[in-house]
Amino acid sequence: MLSLFLIEDHHDIRKHFELLLQGETDFQCRAFRTAEDALSYMKVEVPGIVLMDINLPGMSGIDATQIIKEKYPLTQVMMLTVYEDDEKIFRALKAGASSYMLKKTKPAELIEAIEQLSRGFSPMSGEIARKVVTYFNKQPSPVIQPEDTLSEREYEILHLLSQGLRNKEIAGRLNITLNTVKAHLYKIYQKLHVQTRVEAMNKMNGKK
Repeated sequence: MLSLFLIEDHHDIRKHFELLLQGETDFQCRAFRTAEDALSYMKVEVPGIVLMDINLPGMSGIDATQIIKEKYPLTQVMMLTVYEDDEKIFRALKAGASSYMLKKTKPAELIEAIEQLSRGFSPMSGEIARKVVTYFNKQPSPVIQPEDTLSEREYEILHLLSQGLRNKEIAGRLNITLNTVKAHLYKIYQKLHVQTRVEAMNKMNGKK
């Protein structure tokens, strides 16, 4: 059974997702109002996945994500939020989030995304995929190393995802397997993380 922690301060939204997740026989869900409460309980139980809101009372979801990844590196964090702005998306990825989903995601798609995350993939909402496409397109070429750039196939998959196609639909459109689609999405996230490490090193060296 997959252990999930849901961190959401809004009572009605928390109950909505809690009921959704508890309805899945493969999930064991615990819900928390604050990141501080969840972090405290992690001394007793370490979850496989944390579904993390961003705007929380006290510690923010992004700061909590960084702490979780430092203390419990095997725990995967999915940002589950209403925010679609670039700054929050990439701050969350830099903090160590492996997935970024919007709260308006359909229940079946959210459950599928959680299952993908548990298998080592990095699902994201279509709207977020568009942001990632824009991010890569804006990067000046001297900053990106050859191994960090997206392949033609990765761009193709990300573009289709940004148009609202689900993984299964992308696989059918490109005549490839579902696992191949997921593997490409995982590589895209890895490349994002590689670039954020480069940025961190630049900051440490006093570069802007």
